[in-house]
Amino acid sequence: MPEENPPQLPRLARDTTREHPWPLAKLSENIKIYVEKMSPLWVEAQIVQLSDRGATKMSFLTLRDVDQDISMEVSAFGNVLSTSGIPITPGSRVVAHVKPTFWTKSGRLALQAKEISPVGLGDLLARIELLRQKLHAEGLFDEERKKPLPFLPRKIGLICGNNAKAKDDVLVNASTRWPAAQFEIREVLVQGAGAVAGVTQALAELDRIPDVDVIVIARGGGSVEDLLPFSDEAIVRAVFAAHTPVVSAIGHEGDSPLMDLVADYRASTPTDAARRVVPDLTAELQGLGNAVMELRKRVQTRVESEQQHLQLLLDRPVLATPAASLQSHFEGLETARAKLKHVVSLKLTQAQADLNSAVSTLKAISPQATLERGYSIIKAPGKGVLTDTSQVKKGEILEARLAHGSMIVTVFGTNAPPSGTSQ
Repeated sequence: MPEENPPQLPRLARDTTREHPWPLAKLSENIKIYVEKMSPLWVEAQIVQLSDRGATKMSFLTLRDVDQDISMEVSAFGNVLSTSGIPITPGSRVVAHVKPTFWTKSGRLALQAKEISPVGLGDLLARIELLRQKLHAEGLFDEERKKPLPFLPRKIGLICGNNAKAKDDVLVNASTRWPAAQFEIREVLVQGAGAVAGVTQALAELDRIPDVDVIVIARGGGSVEDLLPFSDEAIVRAVFAAHTPVVSAIGHEGDSPLMDLVADYRASTPTDAARRVVPDLTAELQGLGNAVMELRKRVQTRVESEQQHLQLLLDRPVLATPAASLQSHFEGLETARAKLKHVVSLKLTQAQADLNSAVSTLKAISPQATLERGYSIIKAPGKGVLTDTSQVKKGEILEARLAHGSMIVTVFGTNAPPSGTSQ
């Protein structure tokens, strides 16, 4: 017997609990309701599988995202594929007008196509041109923003396809030019879905390695469709944002994806990229040898020139006989010495004569000279030199100073001065 009052289910998903869950069928029904509310929309993808069941007038396709590894099943009525006018086959890139549907029993999300049209080459090129104009306006292709490549990188980052010929072209040619070249290699998808994600992830990894000084992104030539990932906006912006210089080596000389415009150097081929990222050891050694020879030649020339200049200096008379330039100065000095000696001698002679004259005058007028002539000087104690007889008395003791020595005398008497003489 069924329960008379079954438990009430939560109305909203957020109201469910461990004790009150939704049955899986309820979830499936609600997903279907939600999906059916979605409006029809246009999507772009690549057909990877196609099954045309003519008897049922139905076609079943598997579409895969152009850049990501995401696939969805699509159903379409038979006339949907036939109305495009262009054959649609696996590998075709298409735009489809679809309505999402959800199968509740299998829990499978699918798309129902109302219209499918192939994306022509003209459409792809037009999209690329619009993107080119947009990125150019933002300055991503400006020359002044490009980073210079190193002369000799410590390590070369290489992004290429798995065991691709482009990989060998870069490795062989770079190692031939510079045998010590070192590589950090990332092999990724370079075509179809997953190429954009693989290349951008590998670029980010290599850009974070400190000793990777340059990164080469290489692949061989191909159709415009094959090279589309390298015109993808995500890759172009990733190359622009990289701190490490990036070399684009995509396709051949005539190929020109947008990555060529943003790369710091655009190589015409992977081989050209190898020649650009490393110097040629043989050429560098030859250039070094030439530089050494030129340096030696210039040094030798300079030495010879300096030797000649030095010899010219040594040949000058002043250096041949250094004392000759001083001879005239010696003679002038000797003349000056003789003249000075003569003048000094004259001065000394004149001074000596003047001195002798002064000495004679002094001697003539000196008291000693008077004494020498027989005169004497009489002194009295307490009176000094006597000049008048009135200054002494009889019996007074006096000192008489002679030219040679002195004597003590006693006054026995005095005589008055002759009349008419001064006192």
